[in-house]
Amino acid sequence: MVKQARAQLTRDAIIAGAATVFERQGYGAASIAEIAAAASVTKGALYFHFPSKDELAHAVIERQHEIAMIAGGAIMEQGYPPVETMIRLSAGLAAQLVSDPIVQAGIRLTTEVSNFERPVVDPYEDWLATIEGLARRAVEEGEFEPTVDPAILAHFIIPSFTGVQLVSETLTGREDLRERVRQMWAILLPGLVPADRYESLKDLPDLITAD
Repeated sequence: MVKQARAQLTRDAIIAGAATVFERQGYGAASIAEIAAAASVTKGALYFHFPSKDELAHAVIERQHEIAMIAGGAIMEQGYPPVETMIRLSAGLAAQLVSDPIVQAGIRLTTEVSNFERPVVDPYEDWLATIEGLARRAVEEGEFEPTVDPAILAHFIIPSFTGVQLVSETLTGREDLRERVRQMWAILLPGLVPADRYESLKDLPDLITAD
């Protein structure tokens, strides 16, 4: 048991070190030597846990997605109405992107999928399914217009968030990310919400920038 615990600590340290290097340099420029140094382990120890850089990148993405899903699950359990839930999920992920190095690295890596031996689809599919389900509820409960197609909307919102965070990272190091995500939702809502419900929902994007 002690050996297993020590091995898990080493694995966690490698993932954390890899996240630091991947976030700073991207997948292509990151080297195993730099990752081992950042994790304070030998290259031999690193290769014992992760046979390749590709496997290590996938491990960082999986850890990032686990962190995001745990936080998202806690929001879903609060029982907010569907539109508010979608906006709170966006706010939560934006906050993690500003403060959590593993989330920052994992999201960056998912945008570099063309470099990987194995495709990265699970995080996208999970988020698409989550947003589609919430959008369907929003239509059923009258928060969205009945003409809104939940699947199409999900396939618009997820890429939109991805684009917003990429541009924010490039231009400001994500300093303005929460404001940009707030603006994204402020632009989207008038085209989705029935006129008689808009007044009660129009301020929800402000949740993203509320401290």
